[in-house]
Amino acid sequence: MSLILWTLFGYLLGSVPFGLVIARAAGLGDLRKIGSGNIGATNVLRTGNKPAALATLLLDSGKGAIAVLIARQFGGEAAAILAGGAAFLGHCFPVWLGFKGGKGVATFLGTLLALHWPLGLIACATWGLTALVSRISSLSALLAAALAPVFAWGMGRTDIAAVSAFMAVLIFIRHHANIRRLLAGTEPRIGRKQA
Repeated sequence: MSLILWTLFGYLLGSVPFGLVIARAAGLGDLRKIGSGNIGATNVLRTGNKPAALATLLLDSGKGAIAVLIARQFGGEAAAILAGGAAFLGHCFPVWLGFKGGKGVATFLGTLLALHWPLGLIACATWGLTALVSRISSLSALLAAALAPVFAWGMGRTDIAAVSAFMAVLIFIRHHANIRRLLAGTEPRIGRKQA
C-alpha cells in the first residue's frame, strides 16, 4: 500500500506544469500556443526568455529529483524508483492538463541524478555533448535516453535500468514528431525561435 502512495505522490508532483506557470508569470502567454506547443524548457527558450527557460529546466528536473529523494528518505529504494518513474509519467501526462504534458527530458535527467548520480551525470553529459555538436535538443534527448538503461545495466543497477528503459521508451514515443523531422532534416536547432 505504501508503494502505491509513493507512486501517487510522484505522479502528482510530476504533474505540476512549471513551464506553463513560469511562461504565464513572465508574461509570455500560454506556452501551448507558442513554438512547438510543448510545456518544457526548450519551448520556453524559443520565446527568447532565457531566465524563464532556465527556471523551467531546474523546476522540471527538480520535481523528479525531489520525488525520488523524499520517497527514498521515508519509503526506501523501491519507493524512490517508483516515485521517480511516476513523476516522469506525471510530467508527460499531467492530470491538471487533461493528460497532455511535456516530453519529460528534464524530469528524466533529474530523476536519474537523484536515483544514481553517476548515471545521471553520464546522461547529462551525453545530452550536453550531443547538443554542443548538433545544436538539436531532441537528438540530444533521444541519445541520452537510449544510452541510460545501457549504462545503468553496466553499473549493475538493473532496477534503475528498468525504470530508465521505461522512461526512454516514453521519451521516444513523445518525440515521434521530432524523429520524423530529424529524418527529414527539418528539426529546429537550440535557441532558434520557432514560428
